[in-house]
Amino acid sequence: MTVSLHQSATVLFQGDSITDVGRLVEHDCPLGNGYVRMIADRVRSARPESGITIINRGIGGDGIADLRARWREDAIDLAPDVVSVLIGINDTWRRYDSGVVTSVDAYEDDYRALLAQLRHELDAQLLLVEPFLVPVRAEQWAWREDLDPRIHVVRRLAEEFGAALLAADGLLNQAAREAGGAKFIAGDGVHPTPLGHTILADAWAGLAGLPGPGPEAERPAFREMSPGGDTGAAGASVR
Repeated sequence: MTVSLHQSATVLFQGDSITDVGRLVEHDCPLGNGYVRMIADRVRSARPESGITIINRGIGGDGIADLRARWREDAIDLAPDVVSVLIGINDTWRRYDSGVVTSVDAYEDDYRALLAQLRHELDAQLLLVEPFLVPVRAEQWAWREDLDPRIHVVRRLAEEFGAALLAADGLLNQAAREAGGAKFIAGDGVHPTPLGHTILADAWAGLAGLPGPGPEAERPAFREMSPGGDTGAAGASVR
C-alpha cells in the first residue's frame, strides 16, 4: 500500500516531538528540522511545478489522547488529502518516567476513533508510521514490553483502514546495527539524529512514489546529536 500525491495535494503530518522538531519554537521553520522538512525538500526537488502543500502539526510531548483532543482543529478542519501519523512513544515513555499509564486498549481506542473520524468526514489517504525505540540505555529494553503491543496496534489499524504503513521500528533498529550503534540513529533512543530523520524521510518518500535523493546526495555522517534536529530551509508550500 502506498499514497499518491496529486498536483495540488495537501499533506498533513501529525505526531509528537519526533514530527515537531522545533517548529513551535523556531518561527522561521514551520516544518521543523526533521523528517517532515526533508520530505518537503524532496517534493520540491522532484515536483517543482506542483502545488503540493505540506503542513506539520506535530506537538512535542503529545500522546494519543492529546492528539485525539486536538484532532478536529489540527486535522479535520485542515481538509488534508494525505495524513501521516506518528504517535505512541510518549504513551510508553510516561509509564517509565512518570508512572502515567495509557493502556494499550485505550491507545487503540483513541487511535481508531481519530482515524474513523477522518474516514467519515474526509476522503484522505492515510500513512501510519510505527512508534519506535532504538534503545541506548540498558533500562530502555524493558520499555519494549509496553511499546511492542502499540506497534502491533498500528499495524492492525493500517490493515483495517487501508493505510500505507511505514514499519519504522525495525527499519531504525536495523539501521543502528549498520551504523555502529543506536546513538547514531537516536541519541536518546527516542529522538532521531539527522541520520535517523533521513532514514525516515527516505522510507516515507518511497511510499509516496518520490524518487530517491540521487547518487550525488549523501546521508548525514554517523554522529550523535542532541534531540531537536539540524537546521535548514523548508521546501514545498507551507501553511
